[in-house]
Amino acid sequence: MSRIMQKEIKSEMNDFFFAKDHLDFYHEYVNVEQKYLAGIKEVRTKLEILDDEFHHRFDHNPIHHMEWRLKSPHSVVEKMKRRNLPVEVSSIKGNIEDIAGIRVICHYIKDIYRMSDLLLRQDDIHLLKIKDYIKNPKENGYRSLHLVVEVPVYLANEKVMVPVEIQIRTIAMDFWATLEHHLRYKNDKEISDDIRNRLSDCAKSITDIDYEMEDIHNEVFGHHKI
Repeated sequence: MSRIMQKEIKSEMNDFFFAKDHLDFYHEYVNVEQKYLAGIKEVRTKLEILDDEFHHRFDHNPIHHMEWRLKSPHSVVEKMKRRNLPVEVSSIKGNIEDIAGIRVICHYIKDIYRMSDLLLRQDDIHLLKIKDYIKNPKENGYRSLHLVVEVPVYLANEKVMVPVEIQIRTIAMDFWATLEHHLRYKNDKEISDDIRNRLSDCAKSITDIDYEMEDIHNEVFGHHKI
C-alpha cells in the first residue's frame, strides 16, 4: 500500500472517530459553518469589485486569483485542545479567528498593499489583526501580508460579525510557500539545517525577482494611482 493511500485511510479513520467523540459539537458546527462561508463570500465580492474597477480604470488586474477554505471541525477541535479550551461552539468566538480563510494571489508586491488599503477603507470592514511578513519575514523565509477582519453578514433574522483571515501574497511568494509547505509537512523526515538555509535563500532570491519584475512593470506601464 502506498504512503498516500495509508495517509488517506488514516485521515478517514480520524474523521470517523472524531465525529463519534464530538457528535454534539459537530452538529452545532455545521450550522456555524454557514455564517463563516457567508463571510468568505462577502470579502471575496468586495475584492472582486475592487479588482474589476482597477481593470476598468487602469487596464490592470491587481489580483491574479483567489482561493478560500473553511477549517474542518476536526481542525477546530484540535486547536481548541492545544489552547485548553472547552470543545464547544461557544469557545470559537474571540479565540479562533481563522476558521474562514481567503488567500489572495497578486501580481506584484505593490498590488498587495493596494488591495489591503482599499479593502480596509470600507466602513463595514473592521480590522482585528495585521501581520506584515513581507516587511518582517518569518525565520524560514515566509512572506505574506496577513489580515484578520470582521465583516457583517446579514441573515434572515439577525446580523452577525464574522471574522475572516486574509492572506495576500504575490504569485512568486505563493510558489515558494506552496513548495516549502510540501517539503516541510508532507515529508516524514526531519528537515536539516542545510535544507532550511537553502529554502530561506530561495525565498530571498524570489523576493529579489519580485521587486525586479515590479520595477520592469513600472517602467513599461508607469505607476497606477487610485
